[in-house]
Amino acid sequence: MATEATARKFFASPLFAVVGASSNPAKFGHKVPNLSALPNPRQTSVSIITPPGATLGVLEEAKKLGIPAVWMQPGTFDEAVLEFALAEGAFESVVYGDGGRGSEGWCVLVDGEKALKDAGKL
Repeated sequence: MATEATARKFFASPLFAVVGASSNPAKFGHKVPNLSALPNPRQTSVSIITPPGATLGVLEEAKKLGIPAVWMQPGTFDEAVLEFALAEGAFESVVYGDGGRGSEGWCVLVDGEKALKDAGKL
C-alpha cells in the first residue's frame, strides 16, 4: 500500500508527466502526452489517469523506458495492473490505493501538494 513516503519518493524525480487515454477532446485524458514523447523518461515520474485496461500497457511502456515512479489515480488499476506495477524491480515507487487525504484513495490532486512539500519541492 502507498504511504506518505511513497508519495514523497514520487516527487523526488526532477521531471513529471501525466498519461491519459480518452477519445473525448473535452477530457484531460485526451490532452496529456504518451510516454514515448518524454525527452528524459529515466528522470520522470508519471501520474496515470487511464482505465485499468489501458493502464497495464502504460506500465509496460513505462518499465521499458525506465520510468522510476508512477502514481496510479483512483480507478486506474485492477489486480492485474497491481501485480505488474508491484513486481520486484518494476518501479522504485508506486502510489495507489486506499489512503491519502481524500475519500477515493491516493490522488495527486488531493495529496500532491503535501508530498511535494515533503520532498522539498515547495
